[in-house]
Amino acid sequence: MSLLTVVEPDQAEGEIAAIYAGTLEAIGVIPNAMKMQSVNPMALREMAANIGYVMNHPSLSPVLFTLIRLGVSTDHSCAYCVTTNKGILLEAGMSMEQIDAIQADPSQAPLSEKEKALLLYTLKAVGASNEVGAQEIAALRELGASDLEIFDALAHGANQLAGDVMINALKVENDF
Repeated sequence: MSLLTVVEPDQAEGEIAAIYAGTLEAIGVIPNAMKMQSVNPMALREMAANIGYVMNHPSLSPVLFTLIRLGVSTDHSCAYCVTTNKGILLEAGMSMEQIDAIQADPSQAPLSEKEKALLLYTLKAVGASNEVGAQEIAALRELGASDLEIFDALAHGANQLAGDVMINALKVENDF
């Protein structure tokens, strides 16, 4: 499952047990990536809070955040996260053909113009942060993106990159 010893759901106590219970209620399973975070309860708490925030974002769609994760994980070879996020998109009603097309060319994503621009900006910035700047931010603002939306999309992509590194380095096994 992982190179580190994790807290399994049947061994969880206190805060970890509470986070696991909330996750089970929400999605019916404790993913191995979440178990990996149990090594550090603060990291697990932050992961759970971040997931809750993006799933209930005040203005951006959960599909955008899932596509950000899929794109970052594709670009950085995290098979675990690619598989997981494809599953989320399938559950959201996309076909595998549509998902594969978006994975090959994120500009094909069925998003609003603003969300598509946020997706493409985030993928570019995570891949080459020194190659983006004021011009891209101005273009996003012209499409109606607020500074909060730009920040949240980019932060989600950057956090996904960190998660990909952890999952790959610690050899976290796919859930399926």
